[in-house]
Formats: sequence, structure tokens, C-alpha cells
Amino acid sequence: MPEFIPPARPLIGEEERAAVDRVMRSGMLAQGPEVASFEREFAEHFELGRACVAVNSGTSGLHLGILASGIGPGDEVIVPSFTFAATANSVALTGATPVFADIDPESFCLDPASVRRSISERTKAIMPVHLYGHPADMRSLADIADARGLLIFEDAAQAHGARLNDQPVGSFGQFAMFSLYPTKNMTSGEGGMVSVVDAHTERQVRLLRNQGMERQYENELVGFNNRMTDVHAAIGRVQLTKVNAWNSRRRANAAFFDQHLDGVVTPPRAEGIVHAYHQYTVRVAEDRDGFAKALREEFSVGSGMFYPVPNHRLPSFRSKVELPETERAAAECLSLPVHPSITDADRERIVTAVNTIAKAGS
Repeated sequence: MPEFIPPARPLIGEEERAAVDRVMRSGMLAQGPEVASFEREFAEHFELGRACVAVNSGTSGLHLGILASGIGPGDEVIVPSFTFAATANSVALTGATPVFADIDPESFCLDPASVRRSISERTKAIMPVHLYGHPADMRSLADIADARGLLIFEDAAQAHGARLNDQPVGSFGQFAMFSLYPTKNMTSGEGGMVSVVDAHTERQVRLLRNQGMERQYENELVGFNNRMTDVHAAIGRVQLTKVNAWNSRRRANAAFFDQHLDGVVTPPRAEGIVHAYHQYTVRVAEDRDGFAKALREEFSVGSGMFYPVPNHRLPSFRSKVELPETERAAAECLSLPVHPSITDADRERIVTAVNTIAKAGS
């Protein structure tokens, strides 16, 4: 059996190790100058045109961003159900209610028509997820938000470097969150980055991440300990120097699959977007789980099912809303290895495996 091709693989090199050693030798391990530099460099690198605030996880970033935007008990935030649970969890943790809307089957992101149907008198915001690295339809969602006086939040956990009509993801909403978990397009080991639209929102996020204080022992509000350490920031700063090349490799891998895969539905890409390809997600119409098992057992190719149980059917939410495109995607979607560490030979083996299994099942 050939060597296993994992569905994801963190890339940590000598430069990251040296950066960690530098911080360890400095003796300043908690939030400090590395974090401040990382925040500035992240905003500049992705051309966000706004300030960024580093936190200890992507979920923390969403939670604090929503709180900083004034959302709380009695409010509703429209979110997709076809995403990781942190999206809806972060709304619920503020005391607000996540309202689940359906997805556009062409992008796996929030469907504006479903969003319109989901608005109530309690709706305060819409939070699209740029799922798998494909930007959501921000123009249509912004039109809805403007017409109804709603805020826009961005869950950009998987979309580092993605763009829509040459505008970077993370620069559309009141705030946006980028995850820095190990398997994302870039990592800080663990962490999140929040881009914010204005100085007020920035200050609120900074207060909330640090026990509600800007100056020691001057606690202005009840906050959290959601700070990023300088150790994590040092890793993230190095990864910023590599992420463009990694994203280019992801796009090249995706283009190869687009050209050579047969028997599955390859991921569409809307006009005017730059896809980050955090995941390369195909649709398998029949027996997706069996397809994944055959990839692993017969060809030693890993894959991922993101997300087989939609949020609205999780025990933590149990919504009775009907979301047919979400249900279909949850049953059909399978993510193939697209990460930059796969070799040309790996790409060939993945194509051979997918095409062989698809042909056998047809």
C-alpha cells in the first residue's frame, strides 16, 4: 500500500521553530510585541484596509466580534447551517439566537433568497461563512442588510487570501474572523484574527479579549481571557511570508483536479472570485461514505466530510427549519486533499483513485 495522503497537513518549518525560540529566549511569552506586529502585518498582507485584533481562537474571534457589535439576548443572527458549529455557537454564546438559512448549491455559502425569508423583527445581523475558501455573495447580502438596517459579519475562518471582485474577504462586514487553527491555509498553532470596521469595534474587541481592560486593573467591562500569546504570534508572522505561495499551490492543485476528475461534481467557482481552496470539495451523488472508505482502503487517499450533520440538526440546536440544499450537501460533499504539501505524484494518484471508484460505481 502506498504512503497515506492525509486530507490536511500543517506545514511547520525551521523558520517557525526559530521564531518560537526567539520568543522563548526573550522571556516575554504572553501578549506583547509579537502580537502587535502580527496584527499589523496580517492587515497589511491581506490588504484589508482596517485594523486587526489577535485572539486565542477563531471561535473567540467570532464571539468577541458579535459582542463588540452590540448583539445579545433577544436578538437574532442569520447564519448558514452547513458549516462548523462554531459559527452558530458564537451567536448562542452571546445570548442571541442563530437562525439557520439555506445555502446556494453553486458556492456552498448563504443563499440570499433564503436569508430574505429568514428575516424577522428580531433580526440584527447576517453572518455568512466563506465556506471552503469560496467568498459568499457579499453584494447581494449587503443589499439585503442595507435595505433592512442589518449588520454584516464575516466568518472567514477558511478564506485567507480569498477575494471577491478584487476586494479581499475580511473587508466587507462590521467585523470578520480568520481562524489560525493548524489545518487552515496558515496557522499560528492556535488562534484567530479579527478585522474590524472602525475604532469603536476595535476597542471593544481589545477590551473583551483582555478581562475588559486597556490598562492594568482598570476594568471597564466584564471581559474574557482570550489573548494570543507571543509564541503563537511569532509562528503566525512567519506563516504570513509563506501563505501566498501555499495558496498558489492550492489553486494549481485545484485546477489539475478540475481538468482531470471524472464521475464526481467538481466545485464551481463564481465569476469574479479568487478561491482560497481551504478545501477542494466534490459532490458524490451515491454512497459518499462508501466512496470515502474506498479512497482510504484501496488507494490510501484521505478525505474529509465537512459537514455530515448540519448545525440545525445538532442536539445543541435542533431547529425544525427545512433546508433542502443544506441537507443535500451534507449527504454528498467530500473534500479531497488539496493542501500544498501534496506532490505531483499524489495528485495523479488522487485522480486515479477518484476516477476508478466513480467508474466502478456508475
